Amino acid sequence: MKKFSPFWVFCYTLTIMNKENASREKKTLLRPLLLIFAGVLFFAGWFFLSNLLEAQRVVYDRNAAAVLVSEEAPAVVPKLDVLAYEKKMNAVVHNVLLSGATSTNPADLVFSTTTNSSLWPVKAVYPNVGALLPFNRIVAYYGNLYSKNMGCLGEYPEDEMLSRLDNEVAKWERADPRTPVIPALHYIAATAQGSPGKEGKYLLRMPDDQIDEVLRIAKKRNAIVFLDLQVALSNLQTELPYIEKYLKMPQVHLGIDPEFSMKTGAKPGSVVGTYDAADINYAANYLAKLVRENNLPPKVLIVHRYTQAMVTNYKRIKPLPEVQIVMHMDGWGPAAKKINTYEQFIYSEPVQFTGFKLFYKNDIFDAGTSLMTPKELLKLTPQPMYIQYQ
Repeated sequence: MKKFSPFWVFCYTLTIMNKENASREKKTLLRPLLLIFAGVLFFAGWFFLSNLLEAQRVVYDRNAAAVLVSEEAPAVVPKLDVLAYEKKMNAVVHNVLLSGATSTNPADLVFSTTTNSSLWPVKAVYPNVGALLPFNRIVAYYGNLYSKNMGCLGEYPEDEMLSRLDNEVAKWERADPRTPVIPALHYIAATAQGSPGKEGKYLLRMPDDQIDEVLRIAKKRNAIVFLDLQVALSNLQTELPYIEKYLKMPQVHLGIDPEFSMKTGAKPGSVVGTYDAADINYAANYLAKLVRENNLPPKVLIVHRYTQAMVTNYKRIKPLPEVQIVMHMDGWGPAAKKINTYEQFIYSEPVQFTGFKLFYKNDIFDAGTSLMTPKELLKLTPQPMYIQYQ
């Protein structure tokens, strides 16, 4: 049996029309039907051919567009303004605000040049674009939400704490109008403990809801956040993954505290702990990997220090384009003692940037002492770019 198709219908119709015994009425009826059928075939063919040509045109246009894209110049990757970076680094090291200057207008400020140092500025790798330092100064409030004794971050109610932080930020802006100030909350995310706990590590990790709360508070001031680790009898390899999801956020940075890194197994607080350059480099490389994988701006890594043995092999510490390292003077006491600590362990063993801690209570225990002011700290060589209040 022949397959049914318009062609066979057409042939069959012609056969009928040619039969000698077909009446004139039948022929008259079939001719218009044939014309109608032929018209339907014509328009169906036209519709099919038009769609085929349109599909080919779309494919051609897409291929042409792809060729155009491939021929365009590659996207321009932002680069660090090296000259501006070097100029600012030299200003941080050699320019000191004169004590007699009172104007807050940058054009009216007078600076003097100190004796050049062969140690500073440090010859380190240039940071990637988006680095916070040295173009900004960070002013941070330190503490833990569970404790009123670990710093002002947990000592005061939220609004009062933020108001106090605002006040310190304003002081630094007036003291050094050349350098924008970024507010920060420095939160102890893992605290060393007096008892061993379930794991026997003398360590308490903060729950996520507490870290989330700090992030919420920081957002009120568009502040950055530091998560600080006191690893006790644990280590950075174990503890960093607990906060990794937060370190993947662009506004979250890291602090590590050698004082509570108890490599000998001693109870935290019984002796001062230590980190080697290998530990600091591990933390820096951990952060750098997150920066690369998540397309983040460079991170800031704070390393607390106030004794010689707290950090060993400092010359082997390697700043990276993705990570800026701040050696943070964490000692307390009267101004003369703090400056001496800064000169011995921060200035004399340069890494990249410096920080300075101020204790609202411990720094003024002695009669006649007062908290160091921004203007006094700006006389240090180099000027600290990270200031922490506890």
